[in-house]
Amino acid sequence: MGTHALYPPERLAAARRATAAAGLSALLLTPGSDLRYLTGYDARVSERLTCLVLPVEGEPTLIVPTLERPAAEASPAPDTGVRIVDHADGTDPYPLVTAALGGPVAAVGLADRMWAEQVLALRAALPGARQRLAGDVLRELRVRKSPAEVAALAEAGAAIDAVHRRMGEWLRPGRTEAEVAADIAAAIRAAGHVSVDFVIVAAGPNGASPHHSTSDRPIGPGEPVVVDIGGTMPSGYRSDCTRTYVTGGPAPAEFSDYYDVLWEAQRAAVAAVRPGVSAEAVDAVARDIITVAGYGPAFLHRTGHGIGLDGHEEPYVVAGNARPLEAGMAFSIEPGIYLAGRHGARIEDIVVCTTDGGQRLNTTPTELIAL
Repeated sequence: MGTHALYPPERLAAARRATAAAGLSALLLTPGSDLRYLTGYDARVSERLTCLVLPVEGEPTLIVPTLERPAAEASPAPDTGVRIVDHADGTDPYPLVTAALGGPVAAVGLADRMWAEQVLALRAALPGARQRLAGDVLRELRVRKSPAEVAALAEAGAAIDAVHRRMGEWLRPGRTEAEVAADIAAAIRAAGHVSVDFVIVAAGPNGASPHHSTSDRPIGPGEPVVVDIGGTMPSGYRSDCTRTYVTGGPAPAEFSDYYDVLWEAQRAAVAAVRPGVSAEAVDAVARDIITVAGYGPAFLHRTGHGIGLDGHEEPYVVAGNARPLEAGMAFSIEPGIYLAGRHGARIEDIVVCTTDGGQRLNTTPTELIAL
């Protein structure tokens, strides 16, 4: 998939309208997913200022270090209609921001994860401007994926599925979690990702920690192993998929019993996805099944998170989020059960809300996988 098709010029116009509606004069976006969403430019994060200046009126300007201008020009950004201006090392780039704004501004939206030193420099350069979060404006544009974005997420899903299908090559008793993870990381890149975002290989008691990474502990026979992996594709869109395995012998009877509960909960939550259903209602579907079976306190986290150019973004599938799902929203459905000191399990698929239901973007089996 060509990355230029993913970043249409219409996004800048939509962002401008949303910026004006929010009572802001401009958005100021340093490197990150919001900048990439609007321009397609995957900008380097550094102490040298890169900043998209998007005024409600006037020409959008991408300010870049001189040595990074070729990368900016090779990105989809020029096709979106932005003007590129560069600054040489040793010069102050902040007057370029004020010039691109075209005059005094009352309020600006800053990239949510802008470095503090840049926030403060912009405050000094624009002393009369109130600073707000650009995410409050752009979140509503990003939360519903276009067909091209859904296709990019599906491509990412297929790539990470291909890695899970190879797990039998690496996962076996006696190998350490770290050794298995190194093989998985190489396979994530070989499957088409440009970077590895995370590799969790959590065997036996380590599986009871949802964010365990890896360790030098050897995997024991018959131990459940939680494998949660994801990466970023050339498109910028991300994968994230969890399967639970057992290798070298039968799983403990207790584990098999609650894995069946988890499988039912994950399947039911996926089936509950459709427009108009609230995010918290989907969370409740999974949580209620797990709670009725007696494992409620062992489900330690929300049921899911949105995904796109960020690994975690809106919408969050969690109690307290009454927002109704809409077609184009993409998010994980990943209930888990974790018994401290013993073992744990998680099943995770990325799901897109369609006009009449939900579509899994990960298609490997969700049953317990014996290798």
